[in-house]
Amino acid sequence: MLGLTASRLVASSLVLRRALTKTTWLRPPAVLTYASLLLLCAITATANAQQQTAESGISSSSLPDAPQPQSDQQSAAEQTTSAEGSASVSGVVLDVSGAAVPGAQVSLTHRDGTQLRMLNSGGNGEFAFTKLPAGSYLVIVSAKGFAPFTSAEFVVTAQQSYEVPTISLSVAMTDTEITVRPTDVIAAEQIKAEEKQRFIGVIPNFYISYVHDPAPMTTKQKFSLASHDTFDPVSLIGVGLAAGIEQANNTYAGYGQGAAGYGKRFAAKFGDGRTSDFLSHAVFPSLFHQDPRYFYQGTGSFKSRLVHAASFAIITRSDNGKPMPNYSYFLSDIGSGALSNLYYPHADRGIGLVFTNAAIGIAGKAGGTIVREFFSKRITTNVPGDGKP
Repeated sequence: MLGLTASRLVASSLVLRRALTKTTWLRPPAVLTYASLLLLCAITATANAQQQTAESGISSSSLPDAPQPQSDQQSAAEQTTSAEGSASVSGVVLDVSGAAVPGAQVSLTHRDGTQLRMLNSGGNGEFAFTKLPAGSYLVIVSAKGFAPFTSAEFVVTAQQSYEVPTISLSVAMTDTEITVRPTDVIAAEQIKAEEKQRFIGVIPNFYISYVHDPAPMTTKQKFSLASHDTFDPVSLIGVGLAAGIEQANNTYAGYGQGAAGYGKRFAAKFGDGRTSDFLSHAVFPSLFHQDPRYFYQGTGSFKSRLVHAASFAIITRSDNGKPMPNYSYFLSDIGSGALSNLYYPHADRGIGLVFTNAAIGIAGKAGGTIVREFFSKRITTNVPGDGKP
């Protein structure tokens, strides 16, 4: 309508101007002409302003509402509060005696086991989960030395402060696995280790146990170890050296000299050693259920260690670990001396030879155990234990 009004005003002004042009004779004074023009301009300006206002109103009404900053901030805050929630879950972790358990790991989970949050209990066992959305939850607690704890499922609503009922942790049960093996299997492993023991890595040192409480040996194991010891190549070298010394000193002159005399002496020393070894380490220990090994003490005063070593020729250990007279050593030396009458020269045979060889054997064993107690460990290879604890 404003546009039509403006158009009509413009048309009227044009008609008026033409009429004035054609009827010059009716032309009014100049003052009236100028007044008419000013009025026309004012009407045109008013029409244009109203048209621009109308267009502006139409344009603004067609666009969406401008964003309202304050309203949007309030909406975001409400959404954040809704996402975090307003509920809380708290509790205290205790042990069966009622004492607080600090540092326990507390997990808040969903029903399906999905972990939502986790924290450690405080100095008084307390814990608290805040800003939780409404829903169903479980609390799982674990602590070192205690069995795990899982609460019953519970439901919290908006703005609710839920306290988990008493959480009491019980002491965790420890599983101890014990492998029981037959004693003969254990003894076999220990004997195998002993067979690696050698003075300066060469001379057999099989009959000393550096393990204070070894497994008892079976009869078969006693004979097996005696065979390994007495037929060891190094032992045969020792027999040869002893026979050579007797040959040089013309001991047991009835054997004579030369290769034949040396051979007889070698055979005699070999027989003495083999019969003594088997009788003292296998035969009599099996009959009397005695352990033929020397047990290294390694601790205590010099006197106690000396007495322990020297007394071994008289006191030994039974298969069940109890002390008993060393029948094996005494009878083996007597038996070996008696057998020596079968191959020594006739002039040297008799009861004297028996007790002489027995005394030499006992003295040799006592001296050998003293050396083993105080010196052998330092120069023995593959030592598995440390002696008496």
